[in-house]
Amino acid sequence: MSVTIEQIHQAQQILAEHMTPAPLVRSYALERELKLQGDRRVWIKDYGWTPVGSFKLMGALYWMSQHAQGLNGRPVAAHSSGNFASGLSYAGNRFAARVIIVMPESAPRIKFENTRRYGAEVRTYDITTDHKTGVRDRLAKEISEQERALQASPYDDPYVIAGNGVGGLEIVQALKSQGRKLSHFVCAVSGGGLMAGHALAIADGFPEARILGVEPDQADDFRQSRIEGRRVRLPKPTSICDGLLSYDVGEHNWPILKRLVSDSVVCSDEQTKRAMAWLYQSHGLRTEPSGAITTAALLERKIALDVQNPSGSLGSGQEGDIVVVLSGRNIDEEVFTKYLKDVA
Repeated sequence: MSVTIEQIHQAQQILAEHMTPAPLVRSYALERELKLQGDRRVWIKDYGWTPVGSFKLMGALYWMSQHAQGLNGRPVAAHSSGNFASGLSYAGNRFAARVIIVMPESAPRIKFENTRRYGAEVRTYDITTDHKTGVRDRLAKEISEQERALQASPYDDPYVIAGNGVGGLEIVQALKSQGRKLSHFVCAVSGGGLMAGHALAIADGFPEARILGVEPDQADDFRQSRIEGRRVRLPKPTSICDGLLSYDVGEHNWPILKRLVSDSVVCSDEQTKRAMAWLYQSHGLRTEPSGAITTAALLERKIALDVQNPSGSLGSGQEGDIVVVLSGRNIDEEVFTKYLKDVA
């Protein structure tokens, strides 16, 4: 099943019954930092404002809306680093479905709290050895077999992609309502569910915009996949960005990303920490690393922001705004404080 812009519009109607759109906030501080010319603006799509503190709620809600009636008492199960876990837990609460989540035992405490708050059951595993043991997938399979649970993918599912795409649709609608244009869209990539959904909506609304992915430099499966022209699986992705540690891009996501994403850049953990500090100092935002890495790509000048005319010459600097996705803000306070001290 392919994901269409019509399906994303349908998902938007359903999500409106369960959540308020995350804000699209103008960042005057980033505009100054990047020395933009003319009337170009920078906007942050801040998913930290959702009920579970991340974008994952959108895909989880739409997925649940399409499966809840057919569960007939069966539970829903999924593995997650924490944000999809809380999103699916919230969705289960809204649709009266039992949810069982497999999470790393080392996941941030706040992600456990968010997940349990809405009633999900949590079972843990050791992520440090999972690349050798495959315990995560084995646990999920056992739940599926022993409890007849319906499996939900955190990213590799058309309904999840369409639900996530609602955020991209909101961006398009907000900018067009102000008569704005878009030159660059900057979004993190892990399994690809966030980027795939957003890319479909952004490309439909602003076909001239450059859609750019950002990954940790030690978890760059998408960048390597673009180079190879095929899905590349990493043996052990590593980063403080715990939400960006998928082994590979999802099968449903890859064709969309391959077609619509212009380029992919990487940032180191130190660069991400500096961006976390900058967002806190400039906007008062306590962000998780996976949410801050896109801002890091801008601050570290990983992305060329010059705008070109169709002729190929540089434009006047007024041809489009920049939107950067802040995917989530779920981080334990002591960890956040430590990271800021690391770059002080």
